[in-house]
Amino acid sequence: MTTRTMRPRHRRTTGIRRARIATGLLTASALALALGACSTPAAEKDTDPNAISGDLTMLTPIFEGTAGQKLLEEELLPQFTEMYPDVTVSVDYTNYARLNEKLTTGVVSGLVPDVMMMGVGWIEAFADRGVLANLTDGGLTAESLEQTMTPQIVEAGLWKGDVYGVPIMLDARFGVARMDLLREAGYDHTPRTWDELVEMADALTERDASGKLTRTGFDMLTIEPRQMFETALFSNGGSLFSDDNSSPAFDSEQGVEALQRIVDLFHDEKVEDTGFSAPNATVNPLINGRAAMAIAHNNVWTQAEAADPEVLDDLEPFLIPGDSPSMFVGGTMAAVSATTAHERAAQKLVEFLASPGPALAANQQRGNVPALTELLESEYVQDDRLVQFAMENLSVAKREGGPPKWLGLRGDVAPAIENAILRKKTAKAALTDLAATFQKKLDR
Repeated sequence: MTTRTMRPRHRRTTGIRRARIATGLLTASALALALGACSTPAAEKDTDPNAISGDLTMLTPIFEGTAGQKLLEEELLPQFTEMYPDVTVSVDYTNYARLNEKLTTGVVSGLVPDVMMMGVGWIEAFADRGVLANLTDGGLTAESLEQTMTPQIVEAGLWKGDVYGVPIMLDARFGVARMDLLREAGYDHTPRTWDELVEMADALTERDASGKLTRTGFDMLTIEPRQMFETALFSNGGSLFSDDNSSPAFDSEQGVEALQRIVDLFHDEKVEDTGFSAPNATVNPLINGRAAMAIAHNNVWTQAEAADPEVLDDLEPFLIPGDSPSMFVGGTMAAVSATTAHERAAQKLVEFLASPGPALAANQQRGNVPALTELLESEYVQDDRLVQFAMENLSVAKREGGPPKWLGLRGDVAPAIENAILRKKTAKAALTDLAATFQKKLDR
């Protein structure tokens, strides 16, 4: 075995200090560049702030709560309106549970916000329906965005090659291990192959004398089943859809193998029991020691900062082993309404929110992953090992979505995965039936 190099002890940064760091990074030059917008005639006019005006409405799911609203309204938006004094911004706050409903209601009523934020995988649906403005017409191109973001992330905001959404923040799912528990079992590294992961999970699983599970060697249930399966699918070289997004591809040999591996961990290896953990648990089992390894969200770090900072030095991220080790990535995109009366002002607001200072501040307040590669060197990212790991591996990140009908498809995934885990269906049958359901909806 190789010896694991220990990192320096984590430096803790308070929320107040982080906010100061974020606003300090908001340089005038970064905002003036506005993500490398091209020098179109409209862009040349924009050098005069008085040429930008309008009363904007914005719908956002990422600044909810007192702290988020204060950050947006007292720190970020005043910077924007100082740059563009003839622009006002009214904010409608929501959360992701209600976001699709609010967006759909706005479309039906004709009251679509000028600027709206939505998840990765949503851009295709709303762009296809003509709801979103083409930002490439306003000077933003995939090529200009790829100067500051990885192509995999930029792609999430594209529709038919043009930019319809700009990434603000990302969130990732990958493996996380408790190295103190691994070392107790004789391991000094995270799993490097699937067989090694199974071996470690077996060794780290604990049950009491009655057989009741007290610690899972590999937790797969604290994140949503769809995202758990997709993380395993992507790392095993599989894809959700065909290259042209016309048909499902998750029922491939790679997909069936990925799901079967998960089922085997439950029933053959018995490293986890259904009901032992649940999505969005109050305390992540990695933090309280009920899990030695897990497929986890990057915000486990911020949860540990609040619940038990002593475990931070023992949280070690890793890519789930497979034919193509990768990680699942989601996130939040900013877009402009196709019907806005103030398109230039709305696009400037999107560019502002995606620029270094505001983007860093938004990610800090949620413990999420910045999309801008330059923020890898920020103190916030360097102090959060899981966010740092996610940014370092964006080149192998894979996202969900693709076809415009994705929002109507994704709800079918979790029941299919649960049917396989509960052995109501074989892994192959569960995915075959799910693929058939997807194809019917795609063909309508």
